[in-house]
Amino acid sequence: MEQALSDVRVLDLTRYIAGPYCTKLMADLGADVIKIEKPGEGDPARRMGPFPSDEPHPEKSALFLHLNTNKKGITLNLRCSTGQKILKKLVKDVDILVESFKPETMACWGLDFEALEKINPRLVMASISNFGQYGPYRDFKLSDGILYAMGGDMYTDGMYQREPVKFGVNVVLYEAGSSAAVGIMGANYGAQYGGTGGQYVDISLMETLVSSVDRRVTNLIAYQYCGQQMIRISQAELSFPAGAYPCRDGYFGLTGTGMRWMGVAKMIGDPELEKPPWSTLEAQFDPKRRDEFYERWWFPHLLSRTKLECWYDGQAAGLYCAPLNTTADIMQDLHLRERKFFVEIDHPVAGRITYPGAPYILSETPWQVKKAAPLLGQHNEEVYDRLGYTKQDLVLLRQQGVI
Repeated sequence: MEQALSDVRVLDLTRYIAGPYCTKLMADLGADVIKIEKPGEGDPARRMGPFPSDEPHPEKSALFLHLNTNKKGITLNLRCSTGQKILKKLVKDVDILVESFKPETMACWGLDFEALEKINPRLVMASISNFGQYGPYRDFKLSDGILYAMGGDMYTDGMYQREPVKFGVNVVLYEAGSSAAVGIMGANYGAQYGGTGGQYVDISLMETLVSSVDRRVTNLIAYQYCGQQMIRISQAELSFPAGAYPCRDGYFGLTGTGMRWMGVAKMIGDPELEKPPWSTLEAQFDPKRRDEFYERWWFPHLLSRTKLECWYDGQAAGLYCAPLNTTADIMQDLHLRERKFFVEIDHPVAGRITYPGAPYILSETPWQVKKAAPLLGQHNEEVYDRLGYTKQDLVLLRQQGVI
């Protein structure tokens, strides 16, 4: 079946999370993606968990398996001259090359954009790095936590007069992968149909975070307009009810202040809450009234119901609310199952595993899983055969540490 990107060919030199997620988005839409890994070791994500039964194995990393569906996999040593020559042969017949090495690494190997575009003038090459390919921070090391702190978001996360906190691990890396895919496909469209020719795409993890609409834009505009520095404070400390609260079988979250207060009164079912003083905005910012509301109405109501019951009641009352789902809850979610979000994929080593599907549905060129993540070097013979290498050649290249 033809897919949206069936005519796009990609070389994937990326590792870990951001780059592989970027190329996964293309592979899952039908692009012919060849993942290039270091001989004998492969992508370091192969050594990152979780692993089935907590038994580490380079072919069973759930992270690697998820990030590399629908890709072909070969091994190639880019540090040696023979490996570099082979990569240049591969570049002749692709549309896109994505890499995530430290800045200047590809140039040191003679594989920078200036060199590769001479081989393929329509090539779109993308580099994903911590701070981009130039600037005073270019060579600095970075982790997800450090990135979250530097981007300004952590400063406003957490409780007032307490230490800052961050979101779960790797959120920004997936966001960077998505941003990279958008930039790359825009450049590829220009190269294929806009007459612009190939171009170089520079993706910075830091700039991905700073440009995110998740509060950064609001905070930056507030500072630019009036010099206001956003403070770290919980919404629940300002007004009520707002935030996550315990119920009979877990937690339930909502925003029910201001104009939504009548929805809270409807959810609880007590007409007294629909009248002053409770219906006034002043009351919803009064700590004494908050304590009375929680003790008399809110917690007795929630603790007598499951989180799904609270959710259904809240939705019926027109509130922004949701259950705080566990992973098990998500796997059993009726809505996701009806939309066939989860898919099962057979892997020759890891076995049959359930994976998250696509966050979109294309009516004419649907997302589909054609193959599981590749074994290390699984498609060496197939890919190198296209370049004219025989089986005997491959044996020699393997002995020399090239593949």
